[in-house]
Amino acid sequence: MVANTLIYHPALAHWLRFVATTVGRDKLLRTIQYFSRFYAWYLYRTNKPQSAIDPYNAIKKQFGTTRKIMRIGKFLEHLKAAAIAFDNKAPADPILKYLAIGRQLGYAGYLTLDAITVVDAIGAKKLASVKRLQDTAYRSWGAGLIFSAVAGVYTLVRLHEREKAIDRKEGEGVVEAKKIEKERAVARIQLISDVCDLAAPLSATGILNLDDGIVGIAGTISSLIGVRSQWLKTA
Repeated sequence: MVANTLIYHPALAHWLRFVATTVGRDKLLRTIQYFSRFYAWYLYRTNKPQSAIDPYNAIKKQFGTTRKIMRIGKFLEHLKAAAIAFDNKAPADPILKYLAIGRQLGYAGYLTLDAITVVDAIGAKKLASVKRLQDTAYRSWGAGLIFSAVAGVYTLVRLHEREKAIDRKEGEGVVEAKKIEKERAVARIQLISDVCDLAAPLSATGILNLDDGIVGIAGTISSLIGVRSQWLKTA
């Protein structure tokens, strides 16, 4: 009876739906990868022996390689999204349209170059230009994140303007206010995720001098946001 209760429990069914998605598995691996990066840094800073640090460095490296492999071909998804946004002849907001195109092209560039470096990461073929390719990939990712962050700030400003124009004393105004609050919550969460994610490319390209502790904890936060988002989608 206990076994049946566990097997048919809705939470288990939800978990199975979640891990059945590529995005769900990637977000879980990403969370572990970035937390391992943070924890390895923490152990190093607290003068723990190298033998205690090495397992977390290994997890960081191996999970990073696994995620590279899982992302192969994903650049097509972002190229398609950019094309769809570009073909939209009557966007609700032209500024958001072009920011979306920039975001998707940035992500597509990152994933394309990142996929090329997979052969080097798995040891199949050493690439002389792997450092340059990875740096360019990080710059593309950073550009995509900046477009996304700008879109988030712009959306929050527009929502604030819409909110000032509504009359909360009317029924329609109350409904509109609730709608705005939901949109604001989504925009804020996405903006936090984008800002956290920016730590990785800015650090990797040398634009900002951030240690592994900051990059690791920022990546963990954005990964958990991604886990939550995918969990809700598979409910």
